[in-house]
Amino acid sequence: MEAVIKSVKIAGMQAAVPPHRHSYVETPEIFTQEEADKIYASTGIHSRRILPPHLCASDMCIAAAQVLLQRLNWSPESVDVLIYVSQDADYALPATACLIQNRLGLPTSSACLDVSLGCSGFVYGTWIASQLLNSSNGKRALVLCGDTSSRHLLPEDRGTLPLFGDAGVATALEYDENWPDSYAIFGTDGTGGQHIAVKAGGRRNPTMPELTPRSEEEEKQLYNDSRLYLNGAAVFSFTLKVVPQLVKDTLRLANLMVDELDMVVMHQANQFILEHLRKKSKIQGDKYLIDMKDFGNTSSASVPLAICHKLQHFFDNQTKKVMLGGFGVGWSWGAIITDIGPIVSPEIIEIEDDFEPLSLVQQ
Repeated sequence: MEAVIKSVKIAGMQAAVPPHRHSYVETPEIFTQEEADKIYASTGIHSRRILPPHLCASDMCIAAAQVLLQRLNWSPESVDVLIYVSQDADYALPATACLIQNRLGLPTSSACLDVSLGCSGFVYGTWIASQLLNSSNGKRALVLCGDTSSRHLLPEDRGTLPLFGDAGVATALEYDENWPDSYAIFGTDGTGGQHIAVKAGGRRNPTMPELTPRSEEEEKQLYNDSRLYLNGAAVFSFTLKVVPQLVKDTLRLANLMVDELDMVVMHQANQFILEHLRKKSKIQGDKYLIDMKDFGNTSSASVPLAICHKLQHFFDNQTKKVMLGGFGVGWSWGAIITDIGPIVSPEIIEIEDDFEPLSLVQQ
């Protein structure tokens, strides 16, 4: 699907990560030094940030949003749209976006909703929020992307353990009738759903207690199904098949050549995949951001997190034309070409362990 986004600009970004680092390099009981060196050379990931169990992805997003609103000098009452993009909701219901509206102090007239997408979620969330602003009297939106992917991992799964980290990011969008058009392409192929999956926890395979106790074998199976399954070979094949075409199609829609882009920021899956995509799409290395060393794969947060980490001053004084893209779980993919800047410098903060979560008991 093709989309032209009119009159909406990115006004700012802010990321929040836990202070707690974990590196497979420092776990000799799991990986030898030789194995660790090979993992780093392939993935580009050295360490990840891990959120304490009493906090949720929404807490990181709220911490980021609070700082971003202050830096933009936006009052919470001025925000008309909130999109929460995450595969880690606070509760089965209500929607986490409703709770975030209350915690951030957004007006009751705001439109708030959850989007359950992973790797492509930032692009989808930006498009959805932009369209809501365009079709309403709204002027400002927040797109919050966050996941606690580390909680889906089996402790002994050597294939996924080094890869995934936790992060939350807030992106501010603002309606501006004089802003240049942005261009986006989206796609979905549900036949790939089996290749990146957590099989238990939904209604197909619930984890809720039953009146009749489960057997030990059933409990073990449920435990395993509640963790992430990742078919790395299938992910690699899908990515090389779909993403170069995604880049080409988005450039065609925007009527641009790849050399006219100032920067390309794709979902930070792993270094090996991203390098193959760069070469296949013929993108110059200095215009292509790879940044996973300190955070790993953070799912829906990875694109804006990389911007906050490595492009802090890239948008300070000039408007830059960038391509932002996501691809993965679903299969789902999307890319957007948009102008960004000048904006306040994107930043990363660390969320404290005593950050106050809001439980339903406190409602």
